[in-house]
Amino acid sequence: MPKKTDNKPKGPHSQLVLDLGFRPALNREDFIVAPCNWEAVAAIDRWPDWRGGMLALSGPPGSGKTHLAQVWRQSSGAQLLAAEDLTMENLPAVLSTGAVVIENGENIKDENALFHLFNLAFQENACLLLTGQEAPARWAINLADLISRLSSIPVFTLAPPGDEILLAVLAKLFKDRQLDLTQSLADYLLLRMERSFAAARDCVAALDKASMAQKRRLSVPLAREVLDSLNENWTAEQE
Repeated sequence: MPKKTDNKPKGPHSQLVLDLGFRPALNREDFIVAPCNWEAVAAIDRWPDWRGGMLALSGPPGSGKTHLAQVWRQSSGAQLLAAEDLTMENLPAVLSTGAVVIENGENIKDENALFHLFNLAFQENACLLLTGQEAPARWAINLADLISRLSSIPVFTLAPPGDEILLAVLAKLFKDRQLDLTQSLADYLLLRMERSFAAARDCVAALDKASMAQKRRLSVPLAREVLDSLNENWTAEQE
């Protein structure tokens, strides 16, 4: 696991002060490992040695729950199902690969189906990964037996990255593309962009593309245009 150093950042051009780890996800992106998520990453890495074969990831939108779940899917062959789509009718097929991710568990509609999924996973020694904005024990569940099951699952929380980590990530992403990250541009992005690693990747990629397409240098005005477009997309995705 990466560790903090005692060095202090001197600006966006300085050496990264965090040993940020990068891992492939679905052969198309990097999952960025940082202090705000590395306990969750370590828990995923421990699979299949999970207590009872079950684990939950919690955190706000953009914290990386879905991305990390996709990393686990690649290793485990798990199926993925939105909680609201889980029913008693599709229950047998859900565990056909011996592993399943139930996304956004607080949106569960058929509590009996989720309860029976727990029992079936236990009987078949299958693995179950739940995700949600809150820990499962805090979901609005009425079925007493299901509440008991949810309260027993180990939970690992992913937090939004702070300014120091986001700055390090932006500096790394800019450097990878051989782009110049000025102090004014860094300050603007940190103030305006969505607080997530995925947003940082999207933002730098969009800036690079816009700069080349419009033959404009990287600047705050260009960043304003790019972020206005990206913010509309991020808002739409969360609605």
